[in-house]
Amino acid sequence: MQRLWAPWRMAYVTGERPEGCVFCDARKQPVESHILYQSEHCFAILNRFPYNNGHTMVVPNEHLDDLLQLSQEQLEDMMDLAQGVVEALKACMRAEGINLGMNVGQVAGAGIDDHLHLHVVPRWQGDTNFLTAIGETRVVPQALGACFATMEPALREIMKRRRAGS
Repeated sequence: MQRLWAPWRMAYVTGERPEGCVFCDARKQPVESHILYQSEHCFAILNRFPYNNGHTMVVPNEHLDDLLQLSQEQLEDMMDLAQGVVEALKACMRAEGINLGMNVGQVAGAGIDDHLHLHVVPRWQGDTNFLTAIGETRVVPQALGACFATMEPALREIMKRRRAGS
């Protein structure tokens, strides 16, 4: 039997959880944290432990843990930014499909349950194969920094156009 190692994932699985909120802390170092875009109420950030290349999260600026706590303005801003991320993933990554998901609360599967976030995961035909199904391993073909360099200018331009049109 051959083995494919994904040691980067172990840092997340077994690593110590930092004090405080990873999303609130990320906003203090936007470039190092791979924040793709900052809007009035939300920001888009690449997932450091992605399910697929380009896996992005849309996160409210305000530290909230429940969807019901979002104001109408925050909710609209979150969905507008999510649409921009989807457009960028289709343009930059040639995503053939998109999964949008939110796990609200630890019981619902939230790995970070104290700060609400929306996952935007690009999908391609055949991206779930024997490796994922049997080997419980994903191959992410692009380094996070390279993904950031591709997506950040595209999302910035998309959001500029979207905001100018509204």
